[in-house]
Amino acid sequence: MIHYNPDKPHILVDADACPVKDEIYKVALRKQVPVTLVSNSHLRIPPHPLLRHITVSDGFDAADDWIADRSTPMSIVITADILLAERTLKAGAITMGGNGKLFTENSIGSAIATRAIMADLRAGIGQQNIGGPAPFGKADRSRFLSALDEALVKLEKS
Repeated sequence: MIHYNPDKPHILVDADACPVKDEIYKVALRKQVPVTLVSNSHLRIPPHPLLRHITVSDGFDAADDWIADRSTPMSIVITADILLAERTLKAGAITMGGNGKLFTENSIGSAIATRAIMADLRAGIGQQNIGGPAPFGKADRSRFLSALDEALVKLEKS
């Protein structure tokens, strides 16, 4: 197993609901970049020395805390959690959603505000009347693969 080195490019994945794990493996193995998947429960991952899985307690934000504590400017963090994205951006990590959309210092504020508004609407109206995100499709996977590849190229030049 390749050991985690915060001074080298690495990928940290908020893995419990990540829809692009296979894509992450594909790019990481091609580029020879270590990947750490973090979740609250057991995950099956392909046996490869570049891939590791960390199971954290089921405590509130345990996976988020583990990822945020290990995020560096050499990290690529993959998460759908906007509050985790904010924390990893503050650590200097490149942070993206499973659809390949980058979180940035300029976009995170509006994403947090939208999250709060949606939570208020769900609380007041009820979940059944609020639409969720669009279904995850081929275009999302393609965009993610491209964004992950670009992020790794950027880190390799650092």
